[in-house]
Amino acid sequence: MNKKVLTAALAAVIAGSSFGIASAADAQSYGRGPAHAQPPHAQPAPPAARPSPAPQSYGRWQQAQRRYSAPRYIAPRGHQSRAWSYGQRMPAEYRTRSYVVTEYSRYGLRRPPSGYQYVRSGNDVVLAAVTTGLITAVIAGLFN
Repeated sequence: MNKKVLTAALAAVIAGSSFGIASAADAQSYGRGPAHAQPPHAQPAPPAARPSPAPQSYGRWQQAQRRYSAPRYIAPRGHQSRAWSYGQRMPAEYRTRSYVVTEYSRYGLRRPPSGYQYVRSGNDVVLAAVTTGLITAVIAGLFN
């Protein structure tokens, strides 16, 4: 009879510990760790959508509404005029005084954000970071 009691007790311990492991695994299946152990219906609502950018901000690419006359464009040595796009890096040769547009208001452009500058490339103007040359906007066809 001792054997039957011992077997029953051992079965109860194994069953109880399996239940604890299963419920812990079930709780963690909703996320990646204890911080996410709540079921999906108990999760907080996602944050509200960000408001759209202000209408005065430039899109990644836009066609100029008006064209301006400017001196003849000569590409930097070793480069040729090309179409730039958002996310590309403009070489340092373009970020010199010869190509940076400092009179932006004369061409209907807003003041560039801090750390950015307008750079002419052919008939286009590119808004690029001063230090890295990362392009954030292209205004196509601004110059004749």
